[in-house]
Amino acid sequence: MTEKTREQQLLQVFVTLADTLVADFDIVELLQMLVETCQSTFDVTAAAILLSGEDGLDLVASTSEESRTVELMVLASEEGPCLDAFHEGRAVTVPDLREGEGWAGFRAVALENGFSAVHALPMRLREQSIGALTLFESREDVLSADDVDAAQALADVATIGILQERVIRENQTVRRQLQTALDSRIIIEQAKGVVAYTHDEGMDEAFRRIRAYARETGRALTEVSRAIVAREIIV
Repeated sequence: MTEKTREQQLLQVFVTLADTLVADFDIVELLQMLVETCQSTFDVTAAAILLSGEDGLDLVASTSEESRTVELMVLASEEGPCLDAFHEGRAVTVPDLREGEGWAGFRAVALENGFSAVHALPMRLREQSIGALTLFESREDVLSADDVDAAQALADVATIGILQERVIRENQTVRRQLQTALDSRIIIEQAKGVVAYTHDEGMDEAFRRIRAYARETGRALTEVSRAIVAREIIV
């Protein structure tokens, strides 16, 4: 890929993100688009986002079951570069998970799931952190500094869109929006299980099936997931 092509691709991503940030936009869909965009644009193996809600951090978007497994372990053990990125408001890069010290549980589970390097980026605006974007790689530190900066810029755009000026001033509104996203993710996970069981397929394929149906019908991802769980529709 030429440099010009990469610049054009990133520009299109920023335009797409900006177009998504309209009134009543679906936060879960926005963040899912963000992780999938990072995976394809920067050619990383997987990506995931932890989001802060009323009860602390929770997983809200991921591109694979492997990355989901690692992030859930992070939440259970309360250690990992993504937590450091969230709490400290800075990017944390681990170019080789087989080397170095700290986060023993995270390193072990990440390696078991095929990841060898990780970049954790904060989702933060001014003094307010709302989560962390983690990029997983199966090769050693293939991301350039420019790619990391670009990924951080994408996370920043999404963060600004979620918070916006009015919710920055109204902290309670922020918490409600983030909690809604986390509650929605529970419904989506339940729907993935239903679809996976119905079609005897993996969770990743089940999620792609649900998203495709939501887009084809022009319905919100959460709305479709609720209907699947209630057995109102079959996808």
